[in-house]
Amino acid sequence: MIYGYTRPLYNDKHSQNQLVSLKGKCDRIFQEAHGTPKKRIQLENLLMEMQSGDSILVEKMIALADTFHHLMEVLKVCEKDNVKIHFLNEDIQSDTLLNIHLQDMMAYILQFQSDSIKQSTTQGMYEAKQQGKTIGRPKKSDENIKKAIAMYQDGFKLFDIKNETGISKSTLYRYLESFEGEN
Repeated sequence: MIYGYTRPLYNDKHSQNQLVSLKGKCDRIFQEAHGTPKKRIQLENLLMEMQSGDSILVEKMIALADTFHHLMEVLKVCEKDNVKIHFLNEDIQSDTLLNIHLQDMMAYILQFQSDSIKQSTTQGMYEAKQQGKTIGRPKKSDENIKKAIAMYQDGFKLFDIKNETGISKSTLYRYLESFEGEN
């Protein structure tokens, strides 16, 4: 059997891109309902159902695992069960990983790490927003901004402006650009 596996990712929230990649290539597709690392029920079901000689297709490594440790666990389980994993985006198969050049492998690892960070950051921001938390840097008060702009226009040194208002040089310049754009 050829199994497919998808889960919502930071850049594919409904697994649509993954489903397109797997379409017509799998006998059965296991779809996770969420992108979080915990309670991956469909992945567990897939690992329990597979038999020796089966294959698993995933669009990319991050769809299958959240961390290097998790990826290694899944690879070991599949190796023990004589199941091959094919990562379509990377165009590598679990049984041919040793034939890949070190430079190529490092590129795959870096991409996996980058995807892993994006996935966990996106999930964390979503959860924070659900709890009503504000995302991003706190905004400077309008009074401080007006005071800093006035001081700048009056010829004060940037060091003095920062000490008086707490607004950095780069922040001041950003507000000055938007202020000049309004006039």
